[in-house]
Amino acid sequence: MSHNPLPARPADFWESRYRDSGPVWSGRPNELLVREVAGLTPGTALDLGCGEGGDAVWLAARGWRVTGVDISATALERAAAHAAEAGVGDRTAWERHELGRSFPEGTFDLVGAHYLQSPVALDRRGVLRSAAAAVAPGGTLLVVMHAGWASWQRENPPFDAEFPTLGDILADLALADAEWTAGTRETVRRASTSPDGVEGHREDHVLRLHRN
Repeated sequence: MSHNPLPARPADFWESRYRDSGPVWSGRPNELLVREVAGLTPGTALDLGCGEGGDAVWLAARGWRVTGVDISATALERAAAHAAEAGVGDRTAWERHELGRSFPEGTFDLVGAHYLQSPVALDRRGVLRSAAAAVAPGGTLLVVMHAGWASWQRENPPFDAEFPTLGDILADLALADAEWTAGTRETVRRASTSPDGVEGHREDHVLRLHRN
């Protein structure tokens, strides 16, 4: 199977993805974030790969102070505008990082890594370990990854993709058992609709851990 060449530099790929189109995402939070976080006491949060800010704005509206991180300057501009329009600009901060090469400083009560899956280079293991290290004592790590293509996706997507298992994610994290308590660890099937309105489903891995 042959694929069209993609930009070699991740920053070029993701900046082009956002810059060359209108809004990429709906602006609504990821449903699995809502399910896993709604009952937590608000504190500080780090949203890795925040895109246009849907998750970060939802968290900020519920009292969290959120740092959103993305590789694309255009995505971060849209996220900041979304936060301002929602009245939570004072509870959000935005940082540009190429995760795997740089990472925000400090620790957070919630660190979320949603769908850090890329058709261009991404050090998933390094990013996940940095994410775990950024969780403050008593805090929560939430990792959500696609387990495969959506049911409506055509058989030959325009690029290859890597879909880790739950075991792969845990191996990447390499957590010390004594320091963490498992919360959610499951693969869920959820409804999914294609950009042109075809209804279907996709499966996601969900891993929520509490730092002791």
